[in-house]
Amino acid sequence: MSYHMRGRALRSVAAAALFAAAIGTPVMAVEITYVSGAVGNAVENFKNLVKPWEEATGNTVVMVPMPASTTDQFGQYRLWLAAGNADVDMYQTDVIWAPQLADSFLDLTEVAKDLAPTHFPSIIESQTVDGKLVALPIFTDAPALYYRKDLLEKYGVAVPKTWEELAAAAQTIQDGERAAGMADFHGFVWQGNAYEGLTCNALEWIKSHGGGQIVEPDGTISVNNEQAIAALEQAASWVGTISPEGVLAYQEEEARGVWQTGNAAFMRNWPYAYNLGSGDDSAVKGLFDVTTLPTGGDNATSAATLGGWNVAVSKFSTHPDEAISLALYLAGAESQKQRALSEGNLPTIVALYDDPDIAAAQPIIPRWKDVFLQAVPRPSAPTKGKYNEVSSKFWSAVHNTLSGDGTAAENLELLEAELTDLKGDAW
Repeated sequence: MSYHMRGRALRSVAAAALFAAAIGTPVMAVEITYVSGAVGNAVENFKNLVKPWEEATGNTVVMVPMPASTTDQFGQYRLWLAAGNADVDMYQTDVIWAPQLADSFLDLTEVAKDLAPTHFPSIIESQTVDGKLVALPIFTDAPALYYRKDLLEKYGVAVPKTWEELAAAAQTIQDGERAAGMADFHGFVWQGNAYEGLTCNALEWIKSHGGGQIVEPDGTISVNNEQAIAALEQAASWVGTISPEGVLAYQEEEARGVWQTGNAAFMRNWPYAYNLGSGDDSAVKGLFDVTTLPTGGDNATSAATLGGWNVAVSKFSTHPDEAISLALYLAGAESQKQRALSEGNLPTIVALYDDPDIAAAQPIIPRWKDVFLQAVPRPSAPTKGKYNEVSSKFWSAVHNTLSGDGTAAENLELLEAELTDLKGDAW
């Protein structure tokens, strides 16, 4: 962090510390426990991120890394919160979890009344449940298609605009590289394990084919339709051809591992993989670029699942004032700027997309705005507390289809019946 940036960060932290003191923070230093999923260099980056706050307040933060799988994270969070666990002060939460965990988090509406308006309104809205702001955004996410510039040029292949074009390009490059002796080379890697990440991938396939959003904003179950069937059939055709059979067990890090060692032509992944792929230890440094995810063709549009992470304060915390102070710091402009510079995370504060330091150090971030503008939310808002079950049933149906356990038509018909039963009279 530059001296100038650090000075501004400390002023921001000091302001948060003064606020916390005003509402009764004890002078005695405390230790705040923060739980979060961890991919890439997340743990080390977090230590650097909170250092200015620690120095300004005298408090310390201990990050407890959780499994990379968001499904596993959510399950553990729910167990801790149901038990009233006071050992965890703060939770890093997925954008879809607010409706399900809201009762266990403090309402941050008042303390964040000046900060909240600086964020994208839609993201603040996504973390507001029954009029209570239960989590503050720290960065947003939307996936993109990573591609090897050098290999597209080598084989005379254009950047694909549709999934069909992607499959053809991936096959051409894969065939050529394997013929050249790269037996472990694959055309396309993505996240096919049976977990929340597959819901994200499959939502993109279906939405980009004009097949809706699983459950529409008005609560209508829409997933069983011809476009959705076609999308899943197409994805199933990739397994064992342009994608390895093992993709059915891949999460984000497994896909990145194949990609970053130079063994894939295309990858679907989140922004965090860009910085890591550009590192000195990456076999693809300087050889790749990103673009919006493909469409289903025939005037369909690209779709990227809206992701993003937030910070919530447990109502069971024994240090709520200090935790609130840290939450305000993490959601503030200086912290978000540092995340953007060091990790390539997309800010949720609108003004940072015009920040010259970010544009200079991370020119990909202003470009990612186009991806973000095409983001589609998962149906957590219309399905409310039942979203986790909806998603689980959806990814199971998709995984069965990809694995050859029933056809897309059969699995989506069954899914529709299961969701109808789950919905009952209302979500």
